[in-house]
Amino acid sequence: MHVTLPDGKQLDLPQGATALDAARAIGPRLAGDALAATANGDLVDLMSPLPDGASITLITKKNPAEAAPLFRHSLGHVMSQAVGEFYRAKGYGPQDIKRGVGPSIENGWYQDFDLPEPLREEDLPEIERIMREIIGRGLDFSRREVSKDEALAQFPHDPYKAELIRELPDDEAITLYQQGDYVDLCRGPHFPNTGKLPAAFKLMSTSGAYWRGNEKNPILQRIYGVAFATGKELDGYLERLEEARRRDHRKLGRELELFTIDPMVGKGLPLWLPNGTVLREELSRFLKEQQFQRGYQGVVTPNIGNLDLFRTSGHYPYYAESQFNPIDVDDEQYMLKPMNCPFHVRIYASKPRSYRDLPVRLAEFGTVYRYEMSGELNGLTRVRGFTQDDGHIFARPDQLKKEFLDVLDLTVFVLKTFGMEDVRFRVGVRDPESDKYVGSPENWDTAERGIMEAVEEVGLPYAVEPGDAAFYGPKLDFIVKDVLGREWQLGTIQVDYNLPERFDISYVGEDGQDHRPVMIHRAPFGSLERFVGILIEHYGGDFPLWLAPRQVVVIPIADRHIPYAETLASEFKAAGMRAEVDDSANRMNAKVRTAELSKIPVMLIVGDQEEARREVSVRERTPEGHKERKGVDFAGLLAELGERVRTRD
Repeated sequence: MHVTLPDGKQLDLPQGATALDAARAIGPRLAGDALAATANGDLVDLMSPLPDGASITLITKKNPAEAAPLFRHSLGHVMSQAVGEFYRAKGYGPQDIKRGVGPSIENGWYQDFDLPEPLREEDLPEIERIMREIIGRGLDFSRREVSKDEALAQFPHDPYKAELIRELPDDEAITLYQQGDYVDLCRGPHFPNTGKLPAAFKLMSTSGAYWRGNEKNPILQRIYGVAFATGKELDGYLERLEEARRRDHRKLGRELELFTIDPMVGKGLPLWLPNGTVLREELSRFLKEQQFQRGYQGVVTPNIGNLDLFRTSGHYPYYAESQFNPIDVDDEQYMLKPMNCPFHVRIYASKPRSYRDLPVRLAEFGTVYRYEMSGELNGLTRVRGFTQDDGHIFARPDQLKKEFLDVLDLTVFVLKTFGMEDVRFRVGVRDPESDKYVGSPENWDTAERGIMEAVEEVGLPYAVEPGDAAFYGPKLDFIVKDVLGREWQLGTIQVDYNLPERFDISYVGEDGQDHRPVMIHRAPFGSLERFVGILIEHYGGDFPLWLAPRQVVVIPIADRHIPYAETLASEFKAAGMRAEVDDSANRMNAKVRTAELSKIPVMLIVGDQEEARREVSVRERTPEGHKERKGVDFAGLLAELGERVRTRD
C-alpha cells in the first residue's frame, strides 16, 4: 500500500500500516514526536490502520492543538482509570464500577459512571491528582480488534457495555483500547502514550445523567473535564467560564425578575414576569414594525389542531417522538401544535389566489409545543412551550430569489440591531442516504440550488451541511457568535416546494391555469424564548435603553424631593418611556446601589438645586463603565433619551 504526504510524495508501506509506521519510514525523530495524524482530512491515531492511497499529515508536539479531540478523549480514559483506582483504594473491586459512554466534546470530555457510592464534588481534586500520576507513568495506549463474544467477555459485570456491544452491527469492527491495566470499549482515536498528554486540564463538575438520555433509564453519575494544549488556553477558558456564570440567563432572569419556571406549572414551561414581559413585547414590536414595512400581514392561529392537519403536513408521524401525544376530543384527535406552518398554509388556501396576489407574506408570533426530555431542558434555551416569530411567504417561482434575499436582509438587520455581527452561514441540504425527506428529487435540487445562488449573489461565505435540512426542504441557518465566543443557531430561512404539494394549494396564473406556489419559512429570532435567553447572556443583563424593562429611575435625595421626582417620571411615561421613582426610606447611595444591581440604564438624582433649575444629575450605565453628568436640563435630556429609544440606538 502507499500513502501521500503533504508535499505530494508517495510513501510505500506494508499492508495494514499505521500512521506510526509512516512516521518511522520517514525517520525516528518524527516517530518520536508524532502524536496523531490526519488521513483524507480525518483525525486518526498512530495505532489504527491507514486506508490504502490516503493523503496523510502527521501531527507532532509542535502543533498539539490540532489533535485536541484526541488528547481530550484520551484524558477521558485516564480519568476513567483514575476513578477505578480511587474506588479501589476504598476497597471496591473492578466489578463494582460500571461505565456508560465517555466521548470528547467541545473543550473537553465527559464520562458516565454507575458507582458503588456517589462521587462528591470535593473528590474531584483527588481524581485529578491520580490522573496526573497516571500520566507520569508514561503508559502506552494500545488498540485491539475483537469479536462480539470477546468484547462481551471483557465486560461481564457491566450491563451498559453489554448493551452497546449487542447493538453493534455484526460486520462492524469492535475495538478495545488499553493503557496499563485499564481496558475500555472504544472506537478511538487516542494519543500514543499518557506521558504525551497535556497537563492543562481540569475536572469541572459532576452531575446526574439518564443512561442514553432516556428518563426511563437509570441515572448515572457524569463527570466533566476540560483540556487544552497550553496552560494559557486553559486559564483563558476558565476566565470565560466565570464570565459565563456571571451572565447565566437563569441567574440573571431570577435577579432581574424576568421569568420563572414553576414545578407546579410544569417543566420547560416558563412564566414571564412583568419585567420579562416588557422585554418580550419590545422584541415583538421591533420585529412587527420591520415586517409591516416589508409587506407582511399578521395572523393568529390556535394552539391545537386536528391530527389530520399534521398528518397531511408530514409533521406527524415524521416528528412523532418530539411531539406530545394526540388528544381525544369527541370522535376526533387533536394535537398541541408543534409548528405554525400548516395553519398558515390553510390560511393561504382559505380563498382563491391569483398570480397578481403573490407573494402572500403571513407572520405570527405563534406558540408551539415540543416534547423535550427532562434532562435536556435548560432555562429559556431549551423548553417545551415556546413562541416562534414565524413567517411564511407564498411566492411564484419567478419571485423566489427576490423574496429569499429580502428575508436574508431582514434577518441580518435583526442580528446587527443586537450587536450580533459575528455570523457564519450554513446551508442544510438533504442526506441522499436518508429516507426522512418528502417530495421529489427535482424539487429538492431546485430548492437547494436556489438557496446557494441567492447566498452567493450577495457574497456571503457559507458551508454546506448534508443531512441538516428540514424534512420538507433545505434551509439557511444563521450561526451567531456571542460576546463570550459561543456559537448559537438563531435565525433560519427554508425553501419548501413540498408542503404546497402535500396540501394541493395553487394560484391562477396569467394563462388561466392553476400553478403551484413555493413556500419560504423564516424565523429571524427562531424561538423567542431561546433568543431572549441568549440575549440576556449576550448583554449580561445590561440591555440597551430601548430594550431595558426598567429604563429610568428617579432618585430623590430627600423626601421633600419626591413630588419633583414623580413629576419627572410622569413626563417620561407621557413620552412613552418606562420610568419609576425610588421613594424608599433608604439613603441616596443605597438607592443608587439598588438601581445598579437591577441594571437600570439611567439613574436621575434630584435635590434642591436640580428642582430649582428643573435639572437632573445623570448617572448612566454604559459598556465602558459609568457616565456621569451634573446640572443637565431635563427637557433636553427627555428629548435625547426619547430619540435613542425611538431609533433603538
